[in-house]
Amino acid sequence: MKQFSATELANKTGDVLAAAAQAPVAIARHGKPRFVVLSAERFEHLQARGDSRRAFHVADLTDAEAADLIGALQNSIDHD
Repeated sequence: MKQFSATELANKTGDVLAAAAQAPVAIARHGKPRFVVLSAERFEHLQARGDSRRAFHVADLTDAEAADLIGALQNSIDHD
């Protein structure tokens, strides 16, 4: 994913929006991605999927949640 700083967003808004029209872009503050900019079409597509997918940072998972995630990933690999 292409990344821009918050300063670049302020100074080069057109460039950021042009990139976001092609694919989601990350907006970083203090060197860490904090936001994602994507086209309305892509956002609507994600919403229309209707599933309960959510994003989590791995560091925020409990040990049990991490174990469940690893198990689910291994299960999906085994069924491919």
